[in-house]
Amino acid sequence: QVQLVESGGGLVQPGESLRLSCAVSRSIGSIATMGWYRQAPGKQRELVAVITSGGSVRYDDSVKGRFTISTDNAKNTVCLDMNILKPEDTAVYYCYAALVFPPKSYWGKGTLVTVSS
Repeated sequence: QVQLVESGGGLVQPGESLRLSCAVSRSIGSIATMGWYRQAPGKQRELVAVITSGGSVRYDDSVKGRFTISTDNAKNTVCLDMNILKPEDTAVYYCYAALVFPPKSYWGKGTLVTVSS
């Protein structure tokens, strides 16, 4: 079982930055993949960034060069640093964790990011 609690969402203006954090209820080192997804109004949930226990990272093309995913194993947190935010980044952002044994995925409840002037 894995509990995920996101924080850090809010209202920002275009061009500003925001940091999202995800508190994880167990050691991150025991989780195969962690990441962030987002869902904009009227759209499907989409991958933003993922990081594996081996350190491999993948970003959606729309956020490459602007967003950075990182983990803090000592604090059991996963962060998403978002820079040069755009109105199209507006969405609910969800923390995600995937185990291998047993094969199961977990989601947080989400945190809303609104980018608007």
